[in-house]
Amino acid sequence: MTKESPGLRESATFTRDVIAEIHRAAETGIYDIRGFGAKRVLPNFDDLLFLGASMSRYPLEGYRERCETDVVLGNRFAKNPLHLDIPITIAGMSFGSLSAQAKEALGRGASEVGTSTTTGDGGMTPEERGQSKHLVYQCLPSRYGMNPDDLRKADAIEVVLGQGAKPGGGGMLLGQKITDRVAKMRTLPKGIDQRSACRHPDWTGPDDLTIKIQELREITDWKVPVYIKIGASRTYFDTMLAVKSGADVIVLDGMQGGTAATQEVFIEHVGIPTLAAVPQAVEALNELGMHRNVQLIVSGGIRNGADVAKCMALGADAVSIGTAALIALGCNHPKWQTDYEEMGTAAGYYDDYQDGRDPAGISTQDPELAARLDPVVGGRKLANYLRVMTLEAQTLARACGKSHLHNLEPEDLVALTIEAAAMARVPLAGTNWIPGAK
Repeated sequence: MTKESPGLRESATFTRDVIAEIHRAAETGIYDIRGFGAKRVLPNFDDLLFLGASMSRYPLEGYRERCETDVVLGNRFAKNPLHLDIPITIAGMSFGSLSAQAKEALGRGASEVGTSTTTGDGGMTPEERGQSKHLVYQCLPSRYGMNPDDLRKADAIEVVLGQGAKPGGGGMLLGQKITDRVAKMRTLPKGIDQRSACRHPDWTGPDDLTIKIQELREITDWKVPVYIKIGASRTYFDTMLAVKSGADVIVLDGMQGGTAATQEVFIEHVGIPTLAAVPQAVEALNELGMHRNVQLIVSGGIRNGADVAKCMALGADAVSIGTAALIALGCNHPKWQTDYEEMGTAAGYYDDYQDGRDPAGISTQDPELAARLDPVVGGRKLANYLRVMTLEAQTLARACGKSHLHNLEPEDLVALTIEAAAMARVPLAGTNWIPGAK
């Protein structure tokens, strides 16, 4: 009998997916690991709409009036803040989780449009540094690949306290992806599964973080900005403490953010949606009098120019993309459908990045698979995608009468659902009601 047969009714609690997972857990005795981000339905930026200009406000003429997109990141304390042409950056994704070809392609694409890339865990590769005009060096709890000389080569430093897909948890790198080169860079045994730490070993709170930021500034002669990355959970307080610890930039990662590998129970059940986190961070910055003085970069499920513009309207200075950038390189492309089917999945569903069998050559260390990705072609595709996102965001800003993306504001937005209105703190469409507002 099938689902369509008369008399059958599926449980809303024990769906077939839930039943299948219970069977899998009972047979294997291990939890499920995967990459990607949360797949459950969450309030997101599609639940917001822009109020375009007409009579009470005038739109800008697209061919005659400019809408600027540049952003300066890290001008609070750094001698050399980053000046980017567009407010869309590339998030940290490590060499190890990604191939050297993928890291090079990300650098090429970002540099072509005047934005930055980020190293991720595991250190700095010559391919990425060589092709990235602006490169942010991540300092993670694991300290894998940590090198003071590479710190000095970076254009900014990002201290990672949490990740949106797994705030409070560390990542994983399975042994099949720890090749000779990865093992050497991370000072790890080859072919052995590794779990990254969930917290930094040399501090336990904001006071220690202040000391660590001071050390990083001294190592780099106060030249480069210091970012603090937090996973969206207790966002208001985390933002407050990061600013008070001396951060130049806050990177806020919502639960729709991707990961190379962690427990599925983490991905789906920890953290809060990006939409809910942004207003909390902006509120903290405003209360400290630091909004726009300490820049806010938002990541976690950013897909198109509309998402970018909505983040700007809610108060962000820039956004960061990870999963979308990999898709632009060719991840989950239908051209590899046969390969995906051999692994028991399909294009659009592939998320086993931890296995290192990515047929697109992106999330793998297999030399034959990695060779499928041409870094030059991949970089060009990423640059095209970033240009499209920027043009889309500009189009929406012009429609709202704004001459810069940063001039977008919450007044330009309404929400389609009560949940989105409450989270984003904008009115429900057709009303002046913001649920929960005092």
